[in-house]
Amino acid sequence: MAVDAFAASNSIGSRSLRFCGLRREVLGFKSLSSTRLVASSPQRHLKKVSASLSENGTSSKGFDYDLVIIGAGVGGHGAALHAVEEGLKTAIIEGDVVGGTCVNRGCVPSKALLAASGRMRELQNEHHMKAFGLQVAAAGYDRQGVADHANNLASKIRSNLTNSMKALGVDILTGFGTILGPQKVKVGSTDKFDGKTVITSDHALKLEFVPDWIAIIGSGYIGLEFSDVYTALGSEVTFVEALDQLMPGFDPEIGKLAQRVLINPRKIDYHTGVFASKITPAKDGKPVTIELIDAKTKEPKDTLEVDAALIATGRAPFTKGLGLENINVETQRGFVPVDECMRVIDANGNLVPHLYCIGDANGKMMLAHAASAQGISVVEQVCGKDHVLNHLSIPAACFTHPEISMVGLTEPQAREKAEKEGFEISIAKTSFKANTKALAENEGEGLAKLIYRPDSGEILGVHIFGLHAADLIHEASNAIAMGTRIQDIKFAVHAHPTLSEVLDELFKAAKVKVSVSSPVGEPVAV
Repeated sequence: MAVDAFAASNSIGSRSLRFCGLRREVLGFKSLSSTRLVASSPQRHLKKVSASLSENGTSSKGFDYDLVIIGAGVGGHGAALHAVEEGLKTAIIEGDVVGGTCVNRGCVPSKALLAASGRMRELQNEHHMKAFGLQVAAAGYDRQGVADHANNLASKIRSNLTNSMKALGVDILTGFGTILGPQKVKVGSTDKFDGKTVITSDHALKLEFVPDWIAIIGSGYIGLEFSDVYTALGSEVTFVEALDQLMPGFDPEIGKLAQRVLINPRKIDYHTGVFASKITPAKDGKPVTIELIDAKTKEPKDTLEVDAALIATGRAPFTKGLGLENINVETQRGFVPVDECMRVIDANGNLVPHLYCIGDANGKMMLAHAASAQGISVVEQVCGKDHVLNHLSIPAACFTHPEISMVGLTEPQAREKAEKEGFEISIAKTSFKANTKALAENEGEGLAKLIYRPDSGEILGVHIFGLHAADLIHEASNAIAMGTRIQDIKFAVHAHPTLSEVLDELFKAAKVKVSVSSPVGEPVAV
C-alpha cells in the first residue's frame, strides 16, 4: 500500500513552472517504465535524475516514490527536505532551474541589487555622511558589476539548494510536470521569453541598462523596491497606480510615512487612479509611450513618454499546462482552489484524493517563505499529523531603504473584524527616534505600530517602517504563531542598545486589561 501522495503547487511567473508539488501517490509511480509515469523522453529524463541515497528512505511497495513534487522553488525545496526528514522517498520535478522565481528572478537577486543601490544612496547622501564626520569623494558605480553581484548571488543560492537536495538523495527530474489523471504525470519540455524597453521584474533584475526615466506600473512591493534601486542609480521614476493611493497593500499609516520618506524627497512622481491602457515599446529612436485612462470612467487622461516601462503589477499564477482539467479542477482567476489544509478542491466542491497545492498557485499568500511553510505543513499531513498553518502569522517585508515589514492585520482590517465579531481594538506605537541604536546609525526615521485586543492581549497585527524592519518583525510573527499574549511577551528581555528594543517598547506601551496569563516556565537559579 502506497504512502499518501503529496501534490503541492507554488507557481509564479511567466511561462515556466514554479513551486508546484505533487504528492507521490497522487502521481502513483509504479515504476519508471510503467505507463503511470508518462515522460516525453523517458531515457533523457532518467539521465537527469540524481542518484537516490539511503537517507532518502524506501518507497512503499509498488511505487517508486512516496512523494513527488512538481517545482523546485523555495516551496518545493522546503517540502522535499522535510519529506526526507520524515522518511519519505522523494523526487522533485523542475521545468526551469532549481530555486524558482524567488532565487532566480525575485527575492534573491533583487536583494543584491537593493544592497548595492542602498550603499550607493548612502554614499551620495552628503548630509548623512557629514553627520558621522565622514567625507566621501564622488561616488560612482559599475552597472555590469552590480548586475554580476545579483547574478552571482542567485547562482550561489541555486547551487546551495540543489546540493542540499542531492545530499539527502532527493531525485531531481528536469522537465515540465503535467497531471494526466489520477496518479498519472507526464514530464515534458518548457520554453521562455525576453523583454527590452518594456520589461517585467524578471528582466529588470538583469540590469542590462539603467534608463534616465522609467515608468513603473504598480506601486506595491515590487514597484517600490525597484524605485529604490533605480533612483539610487540615477533614474527618474514615474509610478502608475490604478488605485487612488500609492502602496495600497500596506497599513495606511505606515504607507503615508513611507511615501513621505521613500517617494516625496526622491526623483519620483506618480499618477494614481489610472490604468496604463496601452504601452508601446521604444522603436527607431522613439520613446516608450504609455496611454493612461481613468480607472473608473475609462476616459483618456494622459500619455507618458519614457525611456523604459517596468510592469510591476504582481505575478500571476502559472497553472496552465498542469493538466488540472484531467482531474476536474477549475482554476479561479488562475488559482487552484484549496481548503485550509492545502487540499485541492475539484469543480464539484469535492476534495481531490492525495492532491495538495501550495504557494503562489493557490493564491493564499504569494510569498516564498509562505510556500515553504505550506509545503512543510502538507508533508506533516501526509505523514498522518494534524497541522493547519496560521497565515496571519506569516510576515512580509519590502526591502527599501529604510525597510517596511508587517504581519497580521492592517488597522482597517482589524477594525472591520472587531466590528463584525464584537470586540474592541487598541493601537500602540513607538518611534525609532527613541531608539539608541537607530540614533547611533543616524537612522531615526521610523515607526512601529501594534494592533491588539486590550481585553485579551491578543496581537492582531504589527507594522514596522525603519532600519532593519524586515529583521525586527519576526519577534511579532513568532508571538502570533505561538499564541503569545502581550501581557507575557512584555516581560521578555532585549539586549541594549539594539534595534530590538523598538519592539520591546512597543509591547510595553500596550494597555492590556488582564494580568499575566501564565508563566512560561519555572525560574532557573544561576
